[in-house]
Amino acid sequence: MSKHGYESGRLNLPFVGHCTFGKQPVCLDWDAIDADIAVLGAPFDMGTQYRAGARFGPRSIREASTLFSFGHDGAYDFEDDVTYLPVDKVRMVDIGDADIIHTDTIRSHDNIEYGVRKILKAGALPVVLGGDHSVHIPCIRAFDDQDPVHIVHIDAHLDFVDERHGVRYGHGNPLRRASELNHVTGFTQLGIRNVSSSNRQDYDAARKAGSTILSVRHCRELGRDGVLAKVPDGARYYLTIDIDGFDPSIAPGTGTPSHGGFLYYEVLEILQGLTGKGRIVGIDLVEVAPDYDHSGSTAFLAAQLLMNVLGFIFHAQGKSS
Repeated sequence: MSKHGYESGRLNLPFVGHCTFGKQPVCLDWDAIDADIAVLGAPFDMGTQYRAGARFGPRSIREASTLFSFGHDGAYDFEDDVTYLPVDKVRMVDIGDADIIHTDTIRSHDNIEYGVRKILKAGALPVVLGGDHSVHIPCIRAFDDQDPVHIVHIDAHLDFVDERHGVRYGHGNPLRRASELNHVTGFTQLGIRNVSSSNRQDYDAARKAGSTILSVRHCRELGRDGVLAKVPDGARYYLTIDIDGFDPSIAPGTGTPSHGGFLYYEVLEILQGLTGKGRIVGIDLVEVAPDYDHSGSTAFLAAQLLMNVLGFIFHAQGKSS
């Protein structure tokens, strides 16, 4: 009977060691990234319009992710009868954080974009931990020398504001800024609901830019397969997840919570199906604010969702067992 590495070496429990994402190796030399997945922190929250604190999101997600570090040869899911992220087939590194210049949005965003470009140059999948949703702007900008992408956006808010009082790069603007890029072909925006940060004209502009907008109630009426039918087949998908797309009953730790949100499996099953329709080529997960997350449940939700989605992505590429 073969032995796992942890049986002959360190047990390396979740509460032991450094808090990299999933307790994966660190790679701080961004010119030497050699992995399938590279995780970058974007601890920026100067784009917030209400409660700040998402600058500490990357730290909280990394700490929560240690619970899912497994300590063995991957993550076995008995429902799917698949071992996801086997260590001999999928390599993941944590490359640390982009440098943030306080009060300087442009330079901070440029530093985030630089990190994502380094990941793409290395041929790895970028996974960016926010930070407020404005960090999506530099993330998607970094794909301008890649093949076109379709953005799949999970959020309570449309985030399609053009400009208010001169603000163009806040957390209400990212999808509008993305719509101005030639390499973005369209959007599927899921979970948008109730009183939003965008007005009627912003919804009109989003639809004109090629967006399909579905609320949580729309998604529940359509079901998983109905939602997936709204997403173009065979595309390269960029996935941007605002944690407030989930209901505050399971994700209280965010700056702008909105009741009536998704539950865990609703999102997970849509994303699992998405990996069978095309290829997810980039991910950012934003707006986790641990000061409002007293039980830690929001950070655990973020980490668990990312771990599962990464498993689905590489399973679709034949890298599972």
